[in-house]
Amino acid sequence: MNLEDEGNHIKSAREIAMEKVAEMGEVTEEERLSWKYLPEGERLAASYLKKDANLAAELAKYDAKAAAYVSRGASAILLRNIDLPSTELARKNNKKAMEGIKALKQDKVAVENVFSKIRNIFKHYAEQGESQRRQAYEQLKAEFSAKVQEAIKKQLGTVVGLNIDIENQPQFQEEWRRVRQQFDAQYLALLNEYKQELMAIA
Repeated sequence: MNLEDEGNHIKSAREIAMEKVAEMGEVTEEERLSWKYLPEGERLAASYLKKDANLAAELAKYDAKAAAYVSRGASAILLRNIDLPSTELARKNNKKAMEGIKALKQDKVAVENVFSKIRNIFKHYAEQGESQRRQAYEQLKAEFSAKVQEAIKKQLGTVVGLNIDIENQPQFQEEWRRVRQQFDAQYLALLNEYKQELMAIA
């Protein structure tokens, strides 16, 4: 068999793609609606977060079927914007995203029930969590300081007259970042669970 014959048996990328499409079968109405309206919902949520779009009014422009997909797309973006209240900006974003979700969902009571669980996490994180983080920080600083002094003593035989700024040492900052991520992970696991609950509410 020569090369030309061989070439006739090699499928083009287009042929392969067409075969894949044929294997997928007919596109369902649900898939079509999803492809069209989920991105519209995502854009709507982005516009709400940036410029205060009226979610309920925008949603009312769609028929019931399309609105369900727009709402799902918007909810996914808003839920992604709910995070641990570690800064003032994060607190503001949380408030706005939660207000947006409430505007999109029909079952306001179910939403409020999940919100109260989320607020409890935020409260714990801000109060007990803050003092636990402070204790962990001071403990890490003390341990790090002792290690550094030990290392210097070994090298120089003395630490007298040396004033080391432990907090600005890259190794200390890296270690603190790791400790903090571990600490936050417990809260994030719960928060993500509640976000899933919110997503499932109509």
